[in-house]
Amino acid sequence: MFITAWVVVGVVAGASGVLIGYMGLRQARAAVDDCLRRLARQAGEGGGDLKAIRDVAVCRYDALAEMTGRLSFSVAMINGLGDGIVLTSINGTSETRTYVRPVVGGKGQQPLSPEEEQAVRAARLGLGPLVPSRILKG
Repeated sequence: MFITAWVVVGVVAGASGVLIGYMGLRQARAAVDDCLRRLARQAGEGGGDLKAIRDVAVCRYDALAEMTGRLSFSVAMINGLGDGIVLTSINGTSETRTYVRPVVGGKGQQPLSPEEEQAVRAARLGLGPLVPSRILKG
């Protein structure tokens, strides 16, 4: 009889856990659906396609001591959801290297350089296509 009581307690606790988990899942799905409806309504009210690239910023800088004139650059191209890419070109006297890194939700999926982060931040803030050098230092 003592073991049967523990079995019943275990079954009730397990069923309660499943029920609570299911209720949490339903609430999370409802919240996601609500967000998607709001985003769709915003896009329909002239907000445009949220997946289209709409925020662009270019950060020019001297990446190498041997090259001056701010010939290296990072370009952030971000959509309304904060997803996109950062394209970076490091220019030297004898070679040029080009990198592309994904951005999801306004954050780099790989570690971003300070210049790449500044380009993403400027794009998200809508600071325009060319980031002024004073922004970079501040």
